[in-house]
Amino acid sequence: MIEAISAAVFGLLIGSFLNVCIQRLPEDESVVRPRSRCPQCRHPIAWYDNIPLLSYLLLRARCRHCQERIPARYPIVEALTGALFAAGVAHFGLTLAAAKFCLLAALLVGLTFSDLETRILPDELTLGGLAAGLALAWFLPMEPDIVSIIVGLFGADWSAKGVSMAESAVGALIPAGMLWASGALFQLIRGKEGLGLGDVKMLAMMGAFLGLRNTVFALIVGSLSGSVLGLIYIKLKRQDPGTYELPFGTFLGFAALLTLLLSLRTG
Repeated sequence: MIEAISAAVFGLLIGSFLNVCIQRLPEDESVVRPRSRCPQCRHPIAWYDNIPLLSYLLLRARCRHCQERIPARYPIVEALTGALFAAGVAHFGLTLAAAKFCLLAALLVGLTFSDLETRILPDELTLGGLAAGLALAWFLPMEPDIVSIIVGLFGADWSAKGVSMAESAVGALIPAGMLWASGALFQLIRGKEGLGLGDVKMLAMMGAFLGLRNTVFALIVGSLSGSVLGLIYIKLKRQDPGTYELPFGTFLGFAALLTLLLSLRTG
């Protein structure tokens, strides 16, 4: 219990850092300097106004200096990251498996909200995560079986399988190649870009961690949910389907997080 609570607190801190990444990486700004500042008035934020979740509540979601509202994304990212870290440590204990789980969770949260807000998936997270996933395949095999995931939804227990370096590489290459090919075909037929390379790199990163089958599962779930919700949004907002830019990375991220959470059903 103490370990999970400590992991939650650490996750809140990582979530706060992810908010900095979401704000700055798409603008090619340093995530180290300058110190945190209000996105509206640019006034530096004091340490006591930068405590994850707590400061947001105490300030009543407003900047102390300009009184502009603080975006809800900040506490959402912090709380989600904290909850995922707690879940990972509660399940795996203080192990390398928990560290791998938390690393992937943090990458997915950062990319999911970055794409939702800016339509940009920073290379620092996609390519950096890809390298980390391939490297970790040497040290800590961990791949939940997609068939067992589906069975697990109906109450059956299942065990995690190892993912070798080869499986990690295949998981990175094949789904990303499929996505790139579909985007290239769309551009050939329609004469315009239908998919950004950031989505391809994000899928490769997911594959390096999750393996082939689970990444294909996440790709299918992300594609279906993105298509359905995208069409609903276009209808409600009466937008031109030809100009609407779907944050596909956001749907990939949520699908991968779903797969990751289902992996906690491992006995």
